[in-house]
Amino acid sequence: MKIIYGIGKIGKFIRPVVALGVFDGLHLGHRNILQAAVRKAGQIKGTSLVLTFFPHPQGKKSLYSLEHRLKLIAELGVDVCVVINFTKSFAKISARDFIEKILIRKIRVSYVYVGRNFRFGCRALGDYRRLIDSAKKYKFGLRIFKVVRLKGLTVSSTAIRELIKNSEINKARKLLGRRVSVLGTVARGSRLGRLLGFPTANINAHHEVIPPAGIYAVQIIFSKKKYNGVCYIGRRPTIDLHNKRLRIEVHLFNFHKNIYGKVLEIQFIKLIRPDEKFATLEDLSIQIQKDIISCRKIL
Repeated sequence: MKIIYGIGKIGKFIRPVVALGVFDGLHLGHRNILQAAVRKAGQIKGTSLVLTFFPHPQGKKSLYSLEHRLKLIAELGVDVCVVINFTKSFAKISARDFIEKILIRKIRVSYVYVGRNFRFGCRALGDYRRLIDSAKKYKFGLRIFKVVRLKGLTVSSTAIRELIKNSEINKARKLLGRRVSVLGTVARGSRLGRLLGFPTANINAHHEVIPPAGIYAVQIIFSKKKYNGVCYIGRRPTIDLHNKRLRIEVHLFNFHKNIYGKVLEIQFIKLIRPDEKFATLEDLSIQIQKDIISCRKIL
């Protein structure tokens, strides 16, 4: 997937099918829009193009980092993603100018695919009704997607964020249409895991929303390969009595490579137990062995 940062760098594309939105989280509703745009572009031999914004136009905390979002968009087969820097000056662009100057003149859009609740333009005055009128005026195709509901729950980034915070991993997974995951960079740690006999990779997460403290059975995506493992999220109460920093550590089964500085994705399968304090390091080591056995059975 080609990534373009900024409107000024947009070139000419063949029959662009534009999926328009923030797409924070890439949940079921977002995936429906993007997959449909990719299919349409294939049918007309055009270009599937995602037009997204960063940071979040409404000032919300992102479910996923921009890097993670772009990774997930690329996995859906999108040809091009344009990332617009949502600045104060950009926020002043009217809905009319957004359509005429960006969608029509700059991108020369053939089709627009958008969620029914998406708002755009200064003070968010632009909506799907404005797009319907513009589609008739400028002769581009338009498909508007309804908000997805699943077993009484509205599929939204806000709902998913709350589910993850409450350790409801399976419910969040259903709304996402894939596993809850965290993208992060491997950093050097205290090497305590190695001393205990279970070497771990310390992860600096790229985004804010991560599952609560506990031990999780996980799968780790690294260098396009998948590895089983166990993940610890917590503040290491057995060791760091006064340390309030939340840590994310993963132990990959049957893995011995040096991956400092590398980016990996942690996919959460199941919560094994909450974080807890042990009387001694030996007790902690014994429990870690039990956790690994539990994770291996699940995975």
